[in-house]
Amino acid sequence: MPHGKEVFHAGNANLGQLHESRWQWLEQVAGPAVALPTEYPDGYRVPKHRHSRSQLLHALVGVVLVTTRYGRWMVPPDHAMWIPAGTEHSVEMLGDVSMRSVYVMPQAIPGLPEGLRVVGVTDLMHSLIVESEKLPQGGVLEGRGGLIMNLLLHEIPTLPERPLGLPFPSDPRLSALCRRFVAAPSPHATIDEWADAAGMSRRSFTRAFQRQTGLSLSTWRQQACLFAALPRLADGEPITRVALDLGYDSVPAFITMFKRMLGTSPRGYMRGARESVEVARRLVGQVRLESPAPQRQVLF
Repeated sequence: MPHGKEVFHAGNANLGQLHESRWQWLEQVAGPAVALPTEYPDGYRVPKHRHSRSQLLHALVGVVLVTTRYGRWMVPPDHAMWIPAGTEHSVEMLGDVSMRSVYVMPQAIPGLPEGLRVVGVTDLMHSLIVESEKLPQGGVLEGRGGLIMNLLLHEIPTLPERPLGLPFPSDPRLSALCRRFVAAPSPHATIDEWADAAGMSRRSFTRAFQRQTGLSLSTWRQQACLFAALPRLADGEPITRVALDLGYDSVPAFITMFKRMLGTSPRGYMRGARESVEVARRLVGQVRLESPAPQRQVLF
């Protein structure tokens, strides 16, 4: 079956045509869920698009940045992004990315998430995703294949949500402050400083920021620092350098923030990322990207 069990190489020629062919196939194929693998080079950017199925986007290797009109979400290894059906989004690769996506029909089962979110991928879900891509795609499966896909669908609502979204406020004044912060993150930014810069009272600022992002400035700031830290940690930079570059007074303060946000230490995160890389390399086997990475596009 075309576009099914084959690995989709983003380094191939006629890339736009290949993407369009896959999206058209997804709109026509039957079955409650379809699992597809994709290999992307560092810096590759999938342009804005949407599909009628929801997508569970899982990066076995590399870090993925998903952008929508509602904000940005980072997807490191051992995590996945839930993108509801019909949501326009673009995807940028930070490092070589080995992606596994499950495309799910709306209302395939009760209780599927309604909004954008990053979730932690459990060992069970990881195994189900890896097994599901080996199955025939494009129909209702029976026997073992049907059991795998059915369990995968029912595991999606149970995946723990992670604070890796970075919504931007709609107010141009607040959005400009957020963009400047993302360009130069610091743990020392205060509500009073941001309120003064926006020409607002402290109370008006906090209410507007919470209403437009769903987060307090403190939580948003910590998530922005994580956005800056994760790709650098994934590249093997020392924890001390990353912490000090982000403006933390001490490494323990950075580690405390990291553990509070992700539930693990930076060393634990990097160890898990390395293990995921080794697993993915065994799965991908001899697959190698042959074309050079295209020009990086700056999103911020």
